[in-house]
Amino acid sequence: MNRKDVIKYCLEMTDVYEDYPFPKDNDSVTMKHKKSNKWFALIMNVRGEEYLNIKTNPEYSELLRKTYDYIIPAYHMNKEHWNTIILSKKCDSELIKELLDQSYELTI
Repeated sequence: MNRKDVIKYCLEMTDVYEDYPFPKDNDSVTMKHKKSNKWFALIMNVRGEEYLNIKTNPEYSELLRKTYDYIIPAYHMNKEHWNTIILSKKCDSELIKELLDQSYELTI
């Protein structure tokens, strides 16, 4: 999955919108719940790589990091509750969708 695929997938979820919350940064996008304005995904470019931050269950976070080389502790976020998926690496699209779904549910 790439940035556009992630945004498209998220926008298919119930009551979700994309937001560009950082002034002077038109590249980073958050995917948010319409009712609460809480974000469940952040896509950003970090040193030339596309990063996707998603919320995960803390018990699952470490397992994901140990299992997949493209999942690391969250960039600039709480590392217990958030992980970063490096989209510019070869990633399992179904796993990304599953993790986006979980992040969506964890942030309602």
